[in-house]
Formats: sequence, structure tokens, C-alpha cells
Amino acid sequence: MKQSEIKAMNRSFGILDGRKSNILHSKRTEELKERVNQIRKFSIDNMEELVSRGIEKLEENGVEVVTADKPEDALEAIYSIVHDQSIVAKSKSNTAGEIGLTEFLEFKGVSVIETDLGDRIVQLDPNSRPSHPIGPASHLRMDDIAVILSNHYGVDVEPEPRTILNTVKDDVVKNISKCSVGITGANSVAADDGSIVTVHNEGNISLVSMLDTHIILVGIDKFVETIEDAVSVVKLETIYASGKTVPAYMNIISSPSKTADIEQILLKNMYGSRRVVVVLLDNGRRKAVEEGGECLLCIGCGSCIVTCPIYNVVGNDFGYRRHLGGRGVVLSSFIDDEKTCKDSGLYLCTMCGQCTYECPVGVKTSELIKKLRNDAVIMGLACDEHRIIRENIKKKGSPF
Repeated sequence: MKQSEIKAMNRSFGILDGRKSNILHSKRTEELKERVNQIRKFSIDNMEELVSRGIEKLEENGVEVVTADKPEDALEAIYSIVHDQSIVAKSKSNTAGEIGLTEFLEFKGVSVIETDLGDRIVQLDPNSRPSHPIGPASHLRMDDIAVILSNHYGVDVEPEPRTILNTVKDDVVKNISKCSVGITGANSVAADDGSIVTVHNEGNISLVSMLDTHIILVGIDKFVETIEDAVSVVKLETIYASGKTVPAYMNIISSPSKTADIEQILLKNMYGSRRVVVVLLDNGRRKAVEEGGECLLCIGCGSCIVTCPIYNVVGNDFGYRRHLGGRGVVLSSFIDDEKTCKDSGLYLCTMCGQCTYECPVGVKTSELIKKLRNDAVIMGLACDEHRIIRENIKKKGSPF
């Protein structure tokens, strides 16, 4: 990332940190943290059972379920549904970013309209990548955003918040009207209820999920037991991600649109989606569980990177695709391989443990990185700079 982008990102992070500081240590938040810790640990320890129960209940509710072991499986499954579409609408999804869904569909000739404001801004800038899981455009100054929009739309867009919002909003709403397929992620999946829970502040997921076909891409690590558990998880995520106790919107999707208002006769296809398809992605998550599964406890709030001394210097060069910071580095070892893990920033971490201190569920990321570094050295993937220091010590008795 450019130094100007790092500076803008840190300014955004500072505002976010200040906004949430008043509620992080309240009794209510502390109790919620304890509850969510128990929920996530149970979910990862019992992931296979929850996935099995969840699939059965989702299908019982009329939801189509596709299981995808690898990114290619998920991409082909989604393309098989949208192949005859010229344009689809999509909400923010770190899982979609993990498998490169937008890039894949556009390569196949299907235009993807990112409906989240930050994601849409980043999408329109060929030189940008998301810098925060909740605030993708945190690294862009208002003046930069205005230039990006002006270049794309061919008009002068004033560097003023409401003008920027309205410009993107008008464009997105116009494009959604052309779409019959919407793609979203999910914050949690309630296995016993067969329900998908999504949270958002902009209202875009409500629009996307109401299109004729709704595709939901979600990692198998997102399963919990009940809707009540799912709501607890997303409430804690909201507190740490945005400094608010609840999001503007919390959607629970359990089936395609239906009504029973005529003599209790069940009729499908009312106002919402006619078809709901859930694509469950493994992509190394089962492998992560075999290794203890700690990195999967993450609830996706992005709190760890906001105060990470390395991320605040190098930005999204530290992490793996949409999985940013040290946790993304750890996850990359399961999703891809040890070489990718090294290239994602394995040796950038200072091991300070600040990420664990800031994490609402206490993921010990630095300890996981320490183990991965040990494994990498054994495999011959040591840091080049460390190798030079070692040779200097051998030859000269000094690292210099």
C-alpha cells in the first residue's frame, strides 16, 4: 500500500477505535464475550455434526445446499446458476473474496455489482484492495474516492460524503434493477433452525436477498447451534467492528419466499426469492480443525488489525486475500500451502500479542504464527534476511 493510503487507513482506524472504546468494557459486553467464546468453541469442536444437522434442516426448509471442498467447486456451482445472466448483484463477503468470486464471474462474462459502498468504491479502483473486513475502503481519502468516481462515471464528483454516497447509491440501485440473482455471504448459520443470519447497516443485503434467486456462500466454520447463538455472535461482531451494540439490519433467512394466508394453504414465491441456494465451503477449514481449529474461532470483526503495529505500517500486504493481518496468514496455511503462508507475511509479525489482547474471543494468533514459523524453517522456508544473519554469525561471529 502507498504511504498516503496507510495514513488514511490509520486515521479511519483511529476514529473506529474511539467510537467503540466506550462500550468494549461494559458489563454487558463482557458477558456477551464470555457467551460467544463458549458458542464458538462448541461450534468448532462439533463442526461436522453441526454441518450435518444444518444441511438436513436447510433442505427441509426448502433451501438448496451445495457442498464445496475446494474453491473451484464453489465457483463452478455458482457459475452453473448464473451462467445465463449478464449481471448479478453481490453484497460484501470475505468468503467470496477468499475464492476470487467476483474476478471469476467477470472473467466468465458475468458483470458483478458490488452493493456495499466500500466494496463498490474499491471495485471501481483498479489499484485498490480492501483494507478492513468491515470497512474495505478505509485506506482511501475522500479526495481519492472522488477522483475514482469521477474517472469511472465521467463527471466531476465533489469530495463530499453525501455526494459520494448518492453517486454510488444511484448507480448501484439502477444496476440492481437489472439483476435477478443476488449473492451474499453469511455471518452465522443456525444448524438446528436451518437459518442463515446476515447483518448490515446499509440495507443492501435486504435488496440483494430479495432478488429472484439468492445464493449464499458461507464457510462451514460459521455454523452454530441456534438462532439465539447466531444473534449473540453477530452482536459481538458488531460491537467490535463498528462500535455499535446492534447493526441497522439483521436478516434471518430460512427458506424461499412463501405465504399461507389463504386458508393456510402454503404457497411459494411471494415477494422474496423464489430460490435460495447455500454453498458451503470447506477450503482448508476441516484441515484447520484437525490442527486444533483455533484460527476458526474468529468472528470476523477486524479488531485485531486495527491496533496491529505491522498492519498499521504495511497494510493489506500483511494477510491473505480478504483474510487480513496475522489471522489471515495463519488461515492461508490451511487454505493454500506453507509457501503462500510465508508470502502472506509469516515473518512480518512482531509476536507482540496485541491481536490476541484485542480479539473478543482471544484467538492466540501470535502463538499460531510461532508454530508455523517453526514448521516453515524445517521445510526450508526460512526468511532470507534471517538466513543472511545466520551466515554472518557463522563466518564473522556477528550478525552485521
